[in-house]
Amino acid sequence: MNITEIFGSNVFNESVMRERLPKKVFAEVMDVMAHGGQISMTTADIVANEMKDWAVEKGATHYTHWFQPLTGTTAEKHDSFITLPVNGKTLLQLTGKQLIMGEPDASSFPSGGLRATAYARGYTAWDITSPAFVKEMSAGNVLCIPTIFVSYSGEALDTKLPLLRSMEAISEQSLRILRLFGNTTARRVYPNVGPEQEYFLVDRNKYLTRRDLIYCGRTLFGAPAPKGQELDDQYFGVIRERVGAFMKDLNNELWKLGITATTQHNEVAPAQHEMAPIFSVCNVAVDQNQLTMETMKRVATRHGLVCLLHEKPYAGVNGSGKHNNWSISTDTGENLMEPGDDPKSNLQFQLVLACILKAVDVHAALLRQSASNVGNDLRLGAQEAPPAIISIFLGDQLDEMVHNIVNGTEEYGAGHNALDSGVSTVPVLMRDATDRNRTSPFAFTGNKFEFRMVGSSDSIAAANTTLNAIVAEAFSDAADVLEGAEDFERACKALIKQLMTDHQRIVFNGDGYSDAWVEEAARRGLPNIPSMVDAIPALIADSTIALFGKFNIFSKVELESRYEILHEGYAKKINIEAQTMLHMVPKHYIPAVIRYTTELASSIASVRSACPEADVSVQTRLLNRVSALLTRASNATDALQDVTARTNALENTVQMAHAFHDQVVPAMAELRCAIDELELLVDKDYWPVPTYGDLMFEV
Repeated sequence: MNITEIFGSNVFNESVMRERLPKKVFAEVMDVMAHGGQISMTTADIVANEMKDWAVEKGATHYTHWFQPLTGTTAEKHDSFITLPVNGKTLLQLTGKQLIMGEPDASSFPSGGLRATAYARGYTAWDITSPAFVKEMSAGNVLCIPTIFVSYSGEALDTKLPLLRSMEAISEQSLRILRLFGNTTARRVYPNVGPEQEYFLVDRNKYLTRRDLIYCGRTLFGAPAPKGQELDDQYFGVIRERVGAFMKDLNNELWKLGITATTQHNEVAPAQHEMAPIFSVCNVAVDQNQLTMETMKRVATRHGLVCLLHEKPYAGVNGSGKHNNWSISTDTGENLMEPGDDPKSNLQFQLVLACILKAVDVHAALLRQSASNVGNDLRLGAQEAPPAIISIFLGDQLDEMVHNIVNGTEEYGAGHNALDSGVSTVPVLMRDATDRNRTSPFAFTGNKFEFRMVGSSDSIAAANTTLNAIVAEAFSDAADVLEGAEDFERACKALIKQLMTDHQRIVFNGDGYSDAWVEEAARRGLPNIPSMVDAIPALIADSTIALFGKFNIFSKVELESRYEILHEGYAKKINIEAQTMLHMVPKHYIPAVIRYTTELASSIASVRSACPEADVSVQTRLLNRVSALLTRASNATDALQDVTARTNALENTVQMAHAFHDQVVPAMAELRCAIDELELLVDKDYWPVPTYGDLMFEV
């Protein structure tokens, strides 16, 4: 089927609404989507009925309010369109009230104390700016209505509501900046996002034999395969037939949902791949990325595969991230991050850039926190992802511009120049103004910033909520200074110089993986936050509470709830990993090694009995070595059992999270080390699970 025929076919988008809704209703809906406000209940009833009819034509039997609670995934409760029969005839119905509002149980989702079992009422409310869609499922086709999720008393219990609030904030403050430069036509400013999605594929039958993959999404044990990624032959390599079939099917499913999946390729590690869409408005991009991850898992199953979204499913090879490409544009199409042909003369761009430098510098710890999760602790700063130090890469041209503004000089380089390959039949290329820096967590890439720190399994909502908020604050501060200036241009240039001078320390164009940068960052006073538990306190810092409170994005209570949820989530996930190790070692690894050593000892005894003069020193040394490692593994298992039990006995959630990080994680590493060494010694016929070579190279 042609791409253009299937693209968006399962989305109740603008073209569908234009075709199906009365003109006045369509106009009212589009006006609210573009400029805010509320549609009337009469309009809601009409939209709901047309949405229902459209969905039924697509084979849908149920609808759901599709929301994003604080679990990191999505949630849905399906209700059929069926109503009570009238005169024996079954009627299908979706009312405006049902479209606009739902009432799921709010006590069974993470709330950080905001909700209790005795107080369960919560509400979902339609996000009119994110289109409804039909999801094709084995349970039947379902109409999904994107919504927010709040408690009975109005606190945000999801990731969507704070995101929408942050979008309002950056729109309002961006317009203040634009008005200073004479732009009176823009009515709204949108943050746009294009999230690249990295993932691994593994054969499903092999996956089902690995309890660590099933329970934790990553391997807790595994010795390196003889070949990894050292030859660099996987990256952009020829896509395997089985993987290609998965990608083709995935594209079709994503295109139906209106997701502009464009890029597909092999990534650096064996069995690792990437998919990337075109930019879309921030909240739609967040919704679509959640859908993408869900669809990847569903489609993989059809092909006898499992899609692993964990940041580090295999040790010793690159993990997976999610590069969050972020920009801001007006409703008339102007990109505020477009430097133009001559950025040194583009005062508006300079002010926007200066504000972003300030935002990232002032709130570096908060931005780091927005990309923190358990899996990312295994990835950040490991020569495969940005370091845990926030910095900004600008490239030579913009770095030179900042340097000149700060120092009052005019020593500019050539900028764009031609790149001639020396082959007459190959075209001359126009080199970009700047190179790329893959070691930078926040890199300018032409007309956007690429936040490279986000983990592959994470929702991108938190990162973009934070980006929107910190830049909105910087714009607000700048507008406060400039709106009353008598000589705007002079005041603007002075402010740009001040901001760039005060926050130039956040700019770093060098190698973020080097030890020298760690030392230099410390000298500059930049925070280095290597773990999730160290990052969480940024959520309740005074500066964070003031920032989010200023724009009504989070209340102090909502931030404190997330502080509690994140500590609790960290503790639970590490506990699951520890318990999985304690399950696998006694039930899988130790019995297998005992069988092997028993057979080996029996073989040695048989040889000595048959031929006393035979040299069995090799077998004996192997038996002794394996037996010593078996003892080490058994002792490490006991130690992990003890420290995990002590940690789980703690009553304070924050203390528990730190104990899991400081005590349980090292105990897990010691146990893994013993088992991984055994894997390299024990006969493969005895080894109870597929090895890294089996998992990564047999897809």
